[in-house]
Amino acid sequence: MAPTAKLLLADLASSGVKQIPSNYIRPISDRPNLSDVQISDGSIPLIDLHGLNGPNHSTIIQQIGQACQRDGFFQVKNHGIAEEMISIILDIARQFFKLPESERLKNYSDDPTKTTRLSTSFNIKTEQVSSWRDFLRLHCYPLEDYVHEWPSNPPSFRKDVAEYCTSVRGLVLRLLEAISESLGLERDYIDKKLGGHGQHMAMNYYPPCPQPELTYGLPGHTDPNLITILLQDDVPGLQVLRNGKWIAVNPIPNTFIVNIGDQMQVNFSVLSRFLDKTIKQNGVSSYIQSICESVIKSGLVPDVNSVLSNDRYKSVLHRAVVNSDKDRISIPTFYCPSPDAVIGPPKELVDDEHPAVYRDFTYGEYYEKFWKKGLVKECCLDLFKPSNNTT
Repeated sequence: MAPTAKLLLADLASSGVKQIPSNYIRPISDRPNLSDVQISDGSIPLIDLHGLNGPNHSTIIQQIGQACQRDGFFQVKNHGIAEEMISIILDIARQFFKLPESERLKNYSDDPTKTTRLSTSFNIKTEQVSSWRDFLRLHCYPLEDYVHEWPSNPPSFRKDVAEYCTSVRGLVLRLLEAISESLGLERDYIDKKLGGHGQHMAMNYYPPCPQPELTYGLPGHTDPNLITILLQDDVPGLQVLRNGKWIAVNPIPNTFIVNIGDQMQVNFSVLSRFLDKTIKQNGVSSYIQSICESVIKSGLVPDVNSVLSNDRYKSVLHRAVVNSDKDRISIPTFYCPSPDAVIGPPKELVDDEHPAVYRDFTYGEYYEKFWKKGLVKECCLDLFKPSNNTT
């Protein structure tokens, strides 16, 4: 007799399947090709944040700027989040996914608009091929608006996760200030561009997979938000596309992975146009010149022409692969504009000589298209270029 269908992958995987179901099998042209993956071996920058507000400030700002420019991904240590808190949040995530099926399913929903939900794969309503993942998605800022929706089991879940979310938010705000400074801007430049703030997180659970060469935990994609802070357990799985090659970013205890998202790419295309138009209209004023000189001095770009190019900071393709031996937990925090925040260049900076790279859109509109489009290698931003009809 055929086994009863399971809503969640964890329950399917724990039933002892020897082959993955056909809906998880990727086309031959879109498989992980795990033998062709390189190990990072330090190629993904590891930045020590100790002294960010002290004597090492300018050096750390330079390192962050270079990482955003050249990699779009970097790792941080001495970030101010206690080792004990990291251990607790990883443990509470593992406890949740080990709860009885009936308890976990209290949080289940396949509606991407719900602010708290447990689901599987990515978007089971629209995707053609499933991903080897279960996830618990939580909105978490402002905390008081959402914490009552969160699971109440394990018993300490709400308390532990709320404390972690607050700590990660503090880290995010420090990093956004540093990224602003890396371009010679005021520390609060990005903060002001955001309008309202949003913060989501996911607890991802990747069960052991009997045929990891045929599927993904998550296929290659960019993140739709502004910046992502990722916590991994000790099981490898994250890979980043660099120079056409997939690089395995193996876990380093008590560090976080930071990657810039699509909205950062939009924000800095606006900055590029501001610099370009101001210089063309007014010449290189001492103010603009000082910005350019500080950026060049940092090593972020080689010359003024590079500063003036669009999309200087790009979101980067990354993916999650699975293995046959161990389950894996990852906990990304997604920091983003509020749903009604309008993303786009100021109208006074756009003219016939300097057309907008992207049309104006709200973050809510972008996020909806991201979920409907699914995880594909083409950046969702392409849908918002004026040449595309997105209606």
